[in-house]
Amino acid sequence: MILGGFISVLDNTGSDMIGALHSGLILFAFLVVCESEPTHAGPDRMGDSHGQPRLAHLTSHWAFQLVNDSLAFSRADSFCRGQFSSLADLDQSDEREGVMELLQQTGLRTPIWVRNPSKAVNKPVALSKQYSPFSALSFPRDSREGFVRVNMSFPALSSVSVCVRVQWNSEWNEVSTIFSYAAPVITNEFQLRGQVDKQGRILLALIIHGKHLPYKASFPNDGAWHHICVMWRRNSGHWAIYVDGDKKDLGSDTDTSRDIYGDGILILGQDQDSFGGNFTEPFFGNITDLNVWNMTLETRHVLALNACSSIDQEVVFSWNPDHLIKHPVVKEEQVHLFCRAVVLQQMALQGCRTLQGWQDQLPLLVVTECSDSLPFICRSSRERYLKMKQMSDSQNLQPSAFMNHLMKLSNKTQATLGQQPSELSSLAQASALLDVSVQALEDTQEELQPTDMVALIQLLSLAADVPTLPLADATNHSQDRVQELSQHFISVADSIISEDNALKWQAIKEVVSGPMDVVKSIDRMVTSLSPRLMAETDRLTIHSPNIKLEVQQQRLQDGSKGSSFCGPETDKHTSVDCISVPHHKIQDLHNNGFHRLTLVNTWYGSLRPLFNPGENITMVPTVTDGSQSYLGTVLGSSVISTTVLGDDQPVSTAVHFKLQHRAQNPAGTVYDPVCAFWDFELNPEAGGWWNTKGCEVVSKQHGYTVCYCNHTTNFALLLQVYEAQRSPENEKALQVLTFIGCGVSLCGLLFTFILFIAVGVPKSDRTTVHKNLIVALGIAELLLMCSDWASANEAACFVVTALLHLFFMASFSWMLVEGLLLWSKVVSVNISEDRRMKLYYIIGWGLPVLIVGVTLAVSVDEYKADGHCWLNVKTDTIWAFVGPVIFVLAVNAVVLCRVVMVTVSSARRRTKMLSPSSASKMQTFDLTWAVTRPVLILLPVLGLTWLCGVLVHLSVVIAYVFIALNAFQGLYIFLVYAVYNSEVRNAIKRIKEKRKALSFTNCSQPTSFLPSQRAPISSWGHSALTPSSPETSETSGPPSSASTSLVIKNESFRKESFVTFSLKPASGNQVVQLTGFKPSGTTLTTRC
Repeated sequence: MILGGFISVLDNTGSDMIGALHSGLILFAFLVVCESEPTHAGPDRMGDSHGQPRLAHLTSHWAFQLVNDSLAFSRADSFCRGQFSSLADLDQSDEREGVMELLQQTGLRTPIWVRNPSKAVNKPVALSKQYSPFSALSFPRDSREGFVRVNMSFPALSSVSVCVRVQWNSEWNEVSTIFSYAAPVITNEFQLRGQVDKQGRILLALIIHGKHLPYKASFPNDGAWHHICVMWRRNSGHWAIYVDGDKKDLGSDTDTSRDIYGDGILILGQDQDSFGGNFTEPFFGNITDLNVWNMTLETRHVLALNACSSIDQEVVFSWNPDHLIKHPVVKEEQVHLFCRAVVLQQMALQGCRTLQGWQDQLPLLVVTECSDSLPFICRSSRERYLKMKQMSDSQNLQPSAFMNHLMKLSNKTQATLGQQPSELSSLAQASALLDVSVQALEDTQEELQPTDMVALIQLLSLAADVPTLPLADATNHSQDRVQELSQHFISVADSIISEDNALKWQAIKEVVSGPMDVVKSIDRMVTSLSPRLMAETDRLTIHSPNIKLEVQQQRLQDGSKGSSFCGPETDKHTSVDCISVPHHKIQDLHNNGFHRLTLVNTWYGSLRPLFNPGENITMVPTVTDGSQSYLGTVLGSSVISTTVLGDDQPVSTAVHFKLQHRAQNPAGTVYDPVCAFWDFELNPEAGGWWNTKGCEVVSKQHGYTVCYCNHTTNFALLLQVYEAQRSPENEKALQVLTFIGCGVSLCGLLFTFILFIAVGVPKSDRTTVHKNLIVALGIAELLLMCSDWASANEAACFVVTALLHLFFMASFSWMLVEGLLLWSKVVSVNISEDRRMKLYYIIGWGLPVLIVGVTLAVSVDEYKADGHCWLNVKTDTIWAFVGPVIFVLAVNAVVLCRVVMVTVSSARRRTKMLSPSSASKMQTFDLTWAVTRPVLILLPVLGLTWLCGVLVHLSVVIAYVFIALNAFQGLYIFLVYAVYNSEVRNAIKRIKEKRKALSFTNCSQPTSFLPSQRAPISSWGHSALTPSSPETSETSGPPSSASTSLVIKNESFRKESFVTFSLKPASGNQVVQLTGFKPSGTTLTTRC
């Protein structure tokens, strides 16, 4: 579909523009309506309004369309892109066949442009990749004698090109000589000189064969480095001066009768009034990268050199400080220079590919100047081509209300079809076309149709690539037109990406890649026009309902402030979407030699509904603990972007941005935000895709997320959708249960440790290991209870995370030691107890310290998770905990199996020995208990209850079981290893019996009452009985009466008993009293 010429609304723009616009805006440039849709892989003949035939050739996969207008390579590439296609690429056999058949049918013999797949893409590049080191010569202002001589002999030159990088001393405003070449017969043979004009510019002029050419070429006296190339050719007398890759001056009024003389002297920084001496007009500043060629360089060569790239042409002199003779005042310095347009250096160096013909069915490809004008072939998918034809047929048969009104405004009765693809060649044309489109949008009450949207998207793509005049050639009228074009551009784009068009975007998805195509056009337009937009202001804001655009500019200097941009304020959200460039990043730009910073910031508020809600964004889920079922990923915020231009060149730098969560949260689902950006290169055929490389979440808050990305582009939040396996009530209950369990567990561990110390449990390697496990686990539980309070402070949370990691690792390490100790009891290990304990301490404490230390050293920036005090589960850091835990559990599971096998085997032997004829039912019970008992006893110390953690995602019941088993692990240890531990119970019983015996025996200081565990089974004590002793209360005499007693403790049986003998003189007779204490508590007394 084609819009009319808009003559009636363009009368005031001048006759030159009317003629250019009379043919109309091509909105469906390729889609000329045909009588029928081709059903075969052959040519589809089309006709334009002038009756000229055009052909499109369809294959099984592709559609090739010849565009017979001659355009420069960049404009041809832009035109194809505007038609949702690309330049034909001959690297594949099916493409070669399609192009060859199309050219044969058209009979076209002239060269055509073809795409170079390896050409560089114009995108921001990291600063580290935009600087190149050079050895520079410094000419100080405190001496006028400084010079440098090139130490070589030059031949006679029929053509010459000299390129050099110069940093002019901004405080010097007199005539200076950058270089001078003197021959023996003439001193001013070839010379480049400069002077400062009243406007503060450095004007350049050449002297060739003694003729002084005018001062016209210039660059600003800004103290920055500038690349200068000058050239001359004898056969035409042509000369030119390039500054920073741009041709600033040229002419041909020179002497062509002879070459430049050979055997001359080339001096840097001085004019030679005599051959090799009598220097005048010194240069002050810095010079580097001087190169001389015996030829005139092409523009693409100059662009490549300006971008710090080498070229293949043979050089007469290549920059090398070792081949220079320097005056003592001239110093050599190392500098790093910013290479402008570095991302285009490969294209500038290689040129652009053209198809010249065919030989043996293979294409003949030649590289030529990209500025040449040639026809070209655009390639699109067959499905896209046929869909566009279908839409064009529909629009032609029944134009939409918008298109009818547009034709009415342009004074046309019907749309003109089949126009040749004449490009938009000026800002005036683009501005007028956008103006009439905005007027039609405002006047039309009905909604846009899908065909209208495709037409407007094409218009934006073409208008974004309209060439602009240099800023020096701009007038006030053109400046106003640039701002008007920007306003209309944003208005048209806003109408396309309105939420009301969500369904229409689904209807055109086979033609247009998606709404990000509009975003890309806006980026290209604003980046291209930013120098013109900011010529008279430091801040420009364009605001529409769905788009907010802001361009900021500042001069960089020490102490430059950071920059921030926020979207529009709304009543629905307490905070707004914002993006900022940190202060230190802007200061880095200044330190790296940039003088002017331009920031292009854009906010898009309506893109989220335009993406297909049924199209899942493929991404690895970030929640991997099994508590939630991953459903997919959706766009969950507005899109915000920033483009950083340093001295009008794209520069990549880090940014922070904050975006609101704008996706609804249905019942039973939860979201986890992910910071992402749109990568146009990730899937070029589909227009790009979301990428997360270089972006990370800084903080998550209720309703918004703060992100950090190490580059600039279009950013958004992707929300990963999870079906919650547990309700909020269950989550709260599990949190409460965990906190209560940790508290109870901590108390149990504390009581167990106190019992081990207080009751005098006999010292052994087993009790030592128990104590260390209790200490490690107790501290870990305490830290876990305090972790929520520490999360409010970033530094405290980091410390708590490291300590949690350390002590939980120590807990599992001592659980591993428990398993190894048990294995040594089951399987004979010939290691002494002392050596074994040293090994256990290394494993229990040394290994955790090593693991935590290495993890912190390797990934300190990705160590802690966002929002809580624990390891980051989104990176490999979590494996510093999970990996060792899995190893410990695997080893301890093997140990437990071995213990059960030994226990069952012993139970079988004991059963056969004690009751060989007992019933099988009794044997089964004994074997079952033999299996159950070690499992119940060893589970808490071997940590095997953590195995059920892998099943928590299956059921909320398992989650409760897991929390109960592990949160109450300390209580379990207290019950098994303290309450029901025979050693602890015997120690407590001995304390009780000691006190009871002391109360009955009335001993003052028994010499030996309770023997050690390793003593003989009977022990004897001897003491004097006091009159108050209950054993002698009935027969005791005066207090002065002497008596002795003997206490016997019998440990031969399972239950202990005590016997006391008392000897007392009474009335001249010896009385012996025998007292026995039974376990039941009864007492038997006999006297004789």
